[in-house]
Amino acid sequence: MEKQYSLIGGSFMVRSGLIAGLLLLFSCAIAANNQLPTSARSIAAINKVEPVLIKALSEKSLRYGAPIFIRIFKRSATLEVWLQAESGRFELFKVYDICAQSGRLGPKLRRGDRQAPEGFYFVNAQRFNPWSKFHLSFNLGYPNAYDRAHGRTGSALMVHGDCVSIGCYAMTDSGIEEIYALAQKALEDGQPFFRVHIFPFRLSDEALERVKNNRWYTFWLNLKQGFDYFEQTKIPPNVNVQNKRYVFSAP
Repeated sequence: MEKQYSLIGGSFMVRSGLIAGLLLLFSCAIAANNQLPTSARSIAAINKVEPVLIKALSEKSLRYGAPIFIRIFKRSATLEVWLQAESGRFELFKVYDICAQSGRLGPKLRRGDRQAPEGFYFVNAQRFNPWSKFHLSFNLGYPNAYDRAHGRTGSALMVHGDCVSIGCYAMTDSGIEEIYALAQKALEDGQPFFRVHIFPFRLSDEALERVKNNRWYTFWLNLKQGFDYFEQTKIPPNVNVQNKRYVFSAP
């Protein structure tokens, strides 16, 4: 019995050691995937804008490093930065003018159509680019599951600096520096990813009634469900795709 116990105990110890090792490797892999890339350019840019941002945030009782949420509206060429307040709801921090965007109202369909995307996207650490040829950028993750379900093609659709666009949203260098700093700090402080919701315009009932004959009317009605959820709760919803449609639920 003593020998049997010893064999069982030894096997258990070996198994435990293997499991512990695998867990360590897994945790290291997760940490590596969540690590934000940096460059001399991004470090210098963030060091420059941080004092200004911290002061502006404190005046609105918001925290530098709070979870971030971004909305983009094509028609008004604006990008909104929202940050989570102590209440748990998100509050509008700042509205940035989009310096350049290409295409017209409606989603991106295929590579080379010069359209900027519309829909619901998210950005994690791996989608930050501190070496961008357009100063700083982050990838929106187009095509998402909805886009792929509809056979849409293309890649590398960004929010970036400078003032030129072929399907991206160009914010000027000074604009992207602030947006990039806020997003990077949010992820550094624990937000696993942030959401970017892109709309053709503010999807009120009245605005949609005026475009009911547009080919994208049904698509925009689906986007309106996500738009309304945030308008009513000030919390971005979870977004999934079922039967080639966006569906929304509480986060």
